[in-house]
Amino acid sequence: MTRIVVLTGGSTPERDVALAGAAQVVGALRRSGFHVTAVDTVSGELSPDQESRLLVPSVGREPPTAERLAALEAAELGEALIYLPAVRDAALVFPVLHGRQGEGGELQALLQQAGIPYAGSGPEGSALAMDKDRAKRRFVRAGVPTAAWRTWPASASDIARLGLPLVVKPSKVGSTVGLTVVRSPDDLEPAVAEAARYDDQVLLEAFVPGREFTVGVLGDRALAVGEIIPSHEIFDYECKYTPGMTREIFPAEIPNDLAARMQRLALVAHRALLLADFSRVDFRLGDDGVPYCLEVNTLPGLTATSLLPQSANAVGIPFDALCDEVCRLALARHRNKAGEPGI
Repeated sequence: MTRIVVLTGGSTPERDVALAGAAQVVGALRRSGFHVTAVDTVSGELSPDQESRLLVPSVGREPPTAERLAALEAAELGEALIYLPAVRDAALVFPVLHGRQGEGGELQALLQQAGIPYAGSGPEGSALAMDKDRAKRRFVRAGVPTAAWRTWPASASDIARLGLPLVVKPSKVGSTVGLTVVRSPDDLEPAVAEAARYDDQVLLEAFVPGREFTVGVLGDRALAVGEIIPSHEIFDYECKYTPGMTREIFPAEIPNDLAARMQRLALVAHRALLLADFSRVDFRLGDDGVPYCLEVNTLPGLTATSLLPQSANAVGIPFDALCDEVCRLALARHRNKAGEPGI
């Protein structure tokens, strides 16, 4: 029986999202016949009792407090992860993590150096996608439309060119944590201070009004386009993880040519960032009819309300099959690298 480690938890603001996703993934992989061990990057291998307490499918309305995150970060296992027997002996590590520690490339580099196969993108692609400034530069070079932006500090002329309203957000944090839509110049510095609580690099981005869409990518295939209609102005943390706060329509009710364009751009963005196995690409459809790429998620959410599973399900890939396919893609890729026969 193939031994899979689902690596989850972490000490980022998206810890609860990761644990909720792991609750789904662990169950799916066990139903598919894998031998699965859940490992928290903070507390290590989870016992059945710990799984029942930590791996719950719901996510709170707000991320953990700064005090809680500081305590978790101090307890992170770091390099000791690769010496845990379950991790060291795994046929594959399936990261269900969010934020810089899990998605920024350091974990991937650690596993790679230890010769431990893992699902998802490598160190370089993970780091590129996590850094929104570098990712947007890649989009521009690849011909993927993206909203105009600057990193803080920005000059008055830079801010004037971006205009108001303005999106202020941490560069290397997901789930809209620390994000503010600024409508008045007086609100800019408080918004920057809020974003800086979560990251040392803050991004200022022109606000693109319009409908929001997302496209899943699995292997070299773009999945269904979905439309996201949040209760709030933006698809924020509360809307993402509170059932009933958002309407999500898969497949999106849009013309076929627009859907095909988004799918093509999703694949271009995925490849421009050197990604592997799976991702999710988010767009805003501007008033000019152009789909502007907001960001690419290398380890997209896998909770009960997450978008990648809905994108896959809309093309006939249910959740269990999605998780199974991610594992098979990753195992085949690592075996091919090692010169072994494929699955």
